[in-house]
Amino acid sequence: MAVRTIRSERANATRRRILDTAERLFAEHGVTAVSNRQISEAAGQGNNTAVGYHFGTKVDLVRAIVRRHNEQIERRRLDMVERAAGSSDPRDWVACLVHPLAEHLAESGSPTWFARFGAQVMTDPSLRPIMYEETLGSPSLLHILEQLHHCLPELPVEVRLERGDMTRQLIVHMLAERERALAELTTTPRASWCDAATGLVDAIVGLWSAPATPRRRPDDTDTPEV
Repeated sequence: MAVRTIRSERANATRRRILDTAERLFAEHGVTAVSNRQISEAAGQGNNTAVGYHFGTKVDLVRAIVRRHNEQIERRRLDMVERAAGSSDPRDWVACLVHPLAEHLAESGSPTWFARFGAQVMTDPSLRPIMYEETLGSPSLLHILEQLHHCLPELPVEVRLERGDMTRQLIVHMLAERERALAELTTTPRASWCDAATGLVDAIVGLWSAPATPRRRPDDTDTPEV
């Protein structure tokens, strides 16, 4: 029994090293630019097939990285959703989207790589569905989006969809940009992850509150003055 426990602990430690190494390399170089062999070597594994043995394909490895972080982010999100219950202020619900991720990055130490890893995954058409599946499958996230839309002014469907895309891009890439700056020891606009999240919430609330220009009908034409 003791031997089996030791083997299990070693296997778990190896899996953690592989996950940590893959996340860093994917964040710094892009997912497609990094091979399983490179990950195994950088993780100190003598067997170059270690990644495949422990995780399977690269897609499986990416999914494992996402799940490892999302489990912790989801716990924070659930706490914020509970505190925001009954609110009709869109800021409270936007905060539920932004702050759990920012807090997770803040408590992960420095440097971190998950924000940049997420940005790399979201720009890869073959891997983007993994992020959608793992995050949009969260009951708390679906609840947040539902409550947010109840708080917003009436907007055409296409405008809501467009601003949803904008919101996602802002969250993913602004957090990744801050993470990059911290890793490179360059100046950041905000002093902390909490302050950065607050600024991002302000911007997203402003985005959703902005008026929408009425769409011109195809038969509308400008009649020049005579």
